[in-house]
Formats: sequence, structure tokens, C-alpha cells
Amino acid sequence: MSVDKSSPKGKKLLLFKMLAILFPFVLLFFLEVALRIFNYGHNTALFVKYPKDDRFMQMNYYASDKFFSDTINATKGNSELFAIDKAPNTFRIFVLGESTTIGYPYFHNGSFHRWLQYRLEQMYPDKNFEIINLSLTAVNSYTVLDFGKQLAQYKPDAVLIYTGHNEYYGALGIGSTSYISSNRFLVKTLLKLRELKLTQLLNNTMKKVAGVFSGKKIDDRETLMKRMAARQEIAYGSNDYRAGINQFDKNMTQLCSLFNEEKIPVFLSTVVSNEKDLPPFISNGSGPGSAAYIYKAGQQAYAQGNFGLAKADFDKAKELDELRFRAPEAINTIIKKIAAEYTEVHLVDTKKLFEQYSPHGIIGSETILEHVHPNLYGYAIMSEAFYQAFMQQHLITDTPQMVMTFDELQREMPLTRMDSLSGQYQVMMLKTGWPFNQPIPKQFRLGNNIEDTLADRVGLGHMEWIVAMGQVYEHNKLAGNVKGKLKVIEAMTLELPQNEQFCSYAANLNASLNNFDKAAFYYKKLYMLSPIDQTAQSIIQSYLRADEPQYALANVGYLPQGQQAQLRSLLLQIISDKKILKADPYESQALARIAASYAQLGIVKNKQESKQ
Repeated sequence: MSVDKSSPKGKKLLLFKMLAILFPFVLLFFLEVALRIFNYGHNTALFVKYPKDDRFMQMNYYASDKFFSDTINATKGNSELFAIDKAPNTFRIFVLGESTTIGYPYFHNGSFHRWLQYRLEQMYPDKNFEIINLSLTAVNSYTVLDFGKQLAQYKPDAVLIYTGHNEYYGALGIGSTSYISSNRFLVKTLLKLRELKLTQLLNNTMKKVAGVFSGKKIDDRETLMKRMAARQEIAYGSNDYRAGINQFDKNMTQLCSLFNEEKIPVFLSTVVSNEKDLPPFISNGSGPGSAAYIYKAGQQAYAQGNFGLAKADFDKAKELDELRFRAPEAINTIIKKIAAEYTEVHLVDTKKLFEQYSPHGIIGSETILEHVHPNLYGYAIMSEAFYQAFMQQHLITDTPQMVMTFDELQREMPLTRMDSLSGQYQVMMLKTGWPFNQPIPKQFRLGNNIEDTLADRVGLGHMEWIVAMGQVYEHNKLAGNVKGKLKVIEAMTLELPQNEQFCSYAANLNASLNNFDKAAFYYKKLYMLSPIDQTAQSIIQSYLRADEPQYALANVGYLPQGQQAQLRSLLLQIISDKKILKADPYESQALARIAASYAQLGIVKNKQESKQ
């Protein structure tokens, strides 16, 4: 017996059916609201307010959770701060990528973005550079896309991207344990669902139940590389191979298109891997045409001095390696294609520069530690590649106070022996596990000095880097090593740029060593953090002691109004007399006036100094 839907009874029945269908969704909605009210689970937004100072934002500790099927594998990033209210004189750069981009195994000041930051700050001391690295280990273009889509509202002046090696085994990659589907719509839908508190509750409940029945625990001896790799054999040209290439292409094209629409300059880099000194991880056999066979042929050609053939063989062996921890060259082809397609996307050809700095143009252990991660020299080269591309675009319109060359950067970068050794120790331990399976070299011996001991503890994760740096500082202090103390303090100003105490220490230590240019630089950083008259006076005094009245004049505006006129007059007189001396180094009246002007400013100059 059918019911007329237009009758009152039929309408009630229809309404009842609709409510019955909607009821579960309404219940889920209110459950989600309740979970949010009681603050269950984690916020997965990219940024959160810095709890110690709500004027700043930082990367959310839990931003990566939604990309990993098992959150125990979810990797964590840096905690670099940036101001919620962007100051007018600030140049803000966000960095996106994977483990190489975050600086593994050195992290901290070993990362390429810190090399770049140090260089730009020295060249443009009047600018405030905020370079925020949002990279994570064990992720790929899905994470880079998701993070990048959230950046426009934070007013970046540029975005730097180095990614591509983890497309198969990074979170959500086709060969990873967190693989879901090759359908990007399905993947993006699931990522959105994982942001819900209800989904987090369901996942946590399932994990607890599974834990009770399985009793399995994570083996701490297993590397994350091994835990993330599910399909360890992905043949060149196979469906899985093509799926990884396609995934990267679509994700990066979408992201760069969004940045292009927002008129945000993007610096997109080619990726680099070890070609010469890393045999294929998995070769399909060992006969002619196999990765192993071609790699050996490359070694023979290299030994015979036939470097062109060697490079071709090494490249082909890498392409045929079925354990795809190194990006296939198709990834670099896509990167170049995207950079050519969008006006706001600028190519950073890091691979080309690595080849220029490699013997015979073949990338190997001279710059790469194992398969894809650079050594400190390699990270310096990586920063140089971004720097060159950056300068070519003239995004910073100010005239640099000085130009720091690549050689100067390598000499001055505040990296300690502990930084270098801790990275080497981490890679040595990494190589003892899969897929390298290389025992610790028999000749390896830990040094007896404090930096070797601390590097071992940091490398093994038994001590925080900041704590170890504090101990290096105290050791140098007891030894009376002022230069050693200064290197640590300058390193800490890069790590914690909002810390006034470290800026003050760096300025005072440089002044004590007669590094007056550097002292002025750090006093200026200190003034930006806390604008007080005494610091402004220190900036002027440092430039005067460096015999650079032109820079002292440029900073007169920091002083109280009443002190500016007389100082400006004296500085203009010194600058004028220096021009006279340039034409005639023995013009006695100009020499006398310079000495008198400096004396009036509290700086004693002899005749020889005045001539300079």
C-alpha cells in the first residue's frame, strides 16, 4: 500500500525519513563541536602563536601529523619565529621542502637557508630578514603543496622550494607505508578529514585497539627510511614510476600556479644526488643493461679518464636504481618546465652549480654525504645557487653595504667543529642500517677533545644542540679563546635572532677584537630588537672606529634629535676631507681637520690612519 507524498501523512513520513538520514550527520557534527570545545586532539594548522610572546608566530609542532598514517612517524620541523605584524623594513622568506632543505644531518646553521640568511644580513644590515624554514624530513610534494597554500596571508616577499627526492617514499608517496591512492582528489579529501577532531579520535581509538591485540612496538633500531619504504622495487618506466612523476608534476604545478596568481616570487630548485660514489641500492640483476652493470662501467670509464662516458653511465645507473631514494631526472625536467611556464617562478639550477664545483662535473662524495644530503660544503654551494638566482631578480632594491663573496661566506660562516662532526656521526650511524648496511669503519676513533665528545652526544640524540653549544662556549671561555666564544655567540644569533642578549654579546666581543664593522652590524640588530639611545651611540662609535664615517652618517637618524645636527656636520667634514686626501694623500690641512674631527668625536686617529 503506497502513501500519497502530497498528503499530510505522506509529508510527515518523508520528513521522518529525511531526519533519519540526517541524524547521524547531525550527531557527528555535534560530536565534532564537543571535541573542539574540550580541546581534544591537535590543531593541524601550519602556524600557531608563539606561547612565550604572542607577537610572533611559529610552525605548529603537529602540522605534519595529517600526512602520516601512523603519527609516530610524523616528523617535526624548526621553530623559527616571525612577527604577526610584519614591520615595513622586513624581508620575509619562507622555505619549503624535505630533509635536504631542512639541513639534515646538521640542521641549525648547517642548513642552506642559514648560510643564505647570514650572507644577506651582512650585506644589508639595515634590513630585517625573516627566513622561516618549513621543511620536514620524510615528506614530499603533497606536504609542500599543503603548506604552500597557507602562506599567502603571511605576506612573503619570496618562497624558496627544494623538493623531489621523496616523491616515492615520503608521506603519501606511492611506495610509502602511508600510501593511500594515486587519485589526488581522494588524497586531498582524506587530508581534510584528518584535520577533524572526530577523525583524530577514531584514529587514536583504532591505534589503541590494534596495540592491545598486536602487542607490536616500533623497533627504535629501524631507520625512518626503512619504516616508510613499502614498495622497495619500482622499475624504471613502470606504472608506479610514472605515478610518482605525475604526482610531483600536478602538485608542484598547482602550487606554483597559486603563487603566480598571488604575485609571490618563487625560487624553484633542481635537485642533486650522489652519482659517482653511490652504487645502485637495488639492481634488477647484474648482467648487461642492469643498474649494477652500468654503474661498474661508469667506474671503469672514470678510472680511465673518460669522464663524459662515466657521467652518462652514472646517470643511467641512478635512473635504473629500483629503490627510488634519489629523484629520477624526470623530476628536474618538470622543475625546469614549471619555471619556464610561470613569470613569478624562477629557476634555481642547483644541480648545475654542484656540477661546476665537482671534479670533472660529476657529483660525488666531495659534496654529498650519502645519497642525497650535502656535506657542509655542499650546503654552502646550495645557498650560493639560491643567492645567485635571488640577486638576478633584484628583489631587494637597496644597495648592499658590502658584497660578500662565496669564499668570504665560507670563511666567516659561524659553524663549529661540533656542527661538522655531529653531522658526520649521524650519517655514519644512518649507514649502519638499511639500505646502506655499512659497518662503522674500524679506523674510526672518537677524539678526546670536548667538541668531539659533544658532537657524539648531539649526533646520537643524547643532548640538545643548544645545550652542547653552551658547553662549547664555556670551554672556550675557560681557555681564554675569545674567537671561539665569538663563533658560538654568532651561531646563536642565527639560531635565536630575537634574543637581545646574544646580539649584545656578539657586538661586544667583536668590538673587543677590533672587528668594528661586525660590532656595528650586531649593535644594529640589537637596536632593531630594542631601540635605545645607548645602542645607537654604539653603532656610530663602531663605524667611527672602523674609519667608515659614511656608514656612521647613514645611521645618525637613530640618535636623539638634539645630537644629530652637530654629529652630521662633523661627519660630512670628515667625508669631504677624505675625498681631498684621495686626490692628495699628503694634504696636511685635511689630515689635521680629520684628526681634530675624530678627536672631537672621542676617536684618536694617527696620521697614517687618517690617510686610509
